[in-house]
Amino acid sequence: MILVTGGTGLVGSHLLYQLTAKNEKIKAIYRTEKSFEALKRVFSYFTDDVDSHFSKIDWVQADITDVPSLTAVFKEITIVYHAAALVSFDEKEYRKMRQINIEGTANIVNQCIANSVKKLCYVSSIAAIGDAINNEIVTEENEWNTEANNNGYAITKHGAEMEVWRGSQEGIDVVIVNPGVILGAGFWDINTGQFFSKAAKGFKYFTEGVTGFVGVEDVAKAMIQLTESSVKNEQFILVSENNSFREIFTFIANQFGKKPPTIRISRMLSKILRRMDAVVTFITRKKRLITKDSVNSLHGKTQYSSEKFTDTIGFTFESTKQVIEEVCAIYKKEKNI
Repeated sequence: MILVTGGTGLVGSHLLYQLTAKNEKIKAIYRTEKSFEALKRVFSYFTDDVDSHFSKIDWVQADITDVPSLTAVFKEITIVYHAAALVSFDEKEYRKMRQINIEGTANIVNQCIANSVKKLCYVSSIAAIGDAINNEIVTEENEWNTEANNNGYAITKHGAEMEVWRGSQEGIDVVIVNPGVILGAGFWDINTGQFFSKAAKGFKYFTEGVTGFVGVEDVAKAMIQLTESSVKNEQFILVSENNSFREIFTFIANQFGKKPPTIRISRMLSKILRRMDAVVTFITRKKRLITKDSVNSLHGKTQYSSEKFTDTIGFTFESTKQVIEEVCAIYKKEKNI
């Protein structure tokens, strides 16, 4: 039986749909039933028979940071897809990210070892890959530098990877995927989903930052193919293309018939806005909108290679434009635009 953690998130929901379409025997963890709403919405993009697919999943209420709740979950499990994580650039959430991303992953690995799981597929991030050297394209061979100016999210994802590698040393076959910035439908109010919801209303601003992008459906397909293959104890960068944020925002604006962004936000202006946001946050006690790490992310220029993965599996990624066209079409249909 397959176990999926993080099944009600962006990657997990698309992964679960693909697994149910294959009629796999699946168990998935959830924390609250309210999270099923987004999952079913994602399923509805691909099938009219949502309930049939949903009913194929054996849902178990548990938390990856709560060891006792995981004990019963792992009975009869042979394959694990670990996609649960906290993504944040807010320094105040660093401790929480350590608990979920590192300690939670350690708990999953320990359960895999104790229950002789055959294979574990872990969803990491390009944030956990070592920095570029002399502006060269980043590959899986780039070494993690503990002395670099790594953000909290990157540190916790790297720490989680170390737990997964520990599992490989104790007899569990593992594969780690490091997706780029993931674009996909269904979660319009958080993370990259806001690229689409904001662009649909007309978004004027852009940065010149460059990074790797990938469609969520390709990420799910890659996870399944790697897990079902004989490949083990390897990690793979998953990036379709390297694009600037300006290109991405322009692609999306064009799909919605909106004017592409024209106001460039420089790094210096971003720093000023970050300080202003800090003052507003101090007064209102609301969550930070602009942080040091988010500024670095939007202005950094790093390119990534998926050559190792495509050569190993023979995989062809959808282009960034194709992904954006598909996601925008779903958004317009859902929002009746």
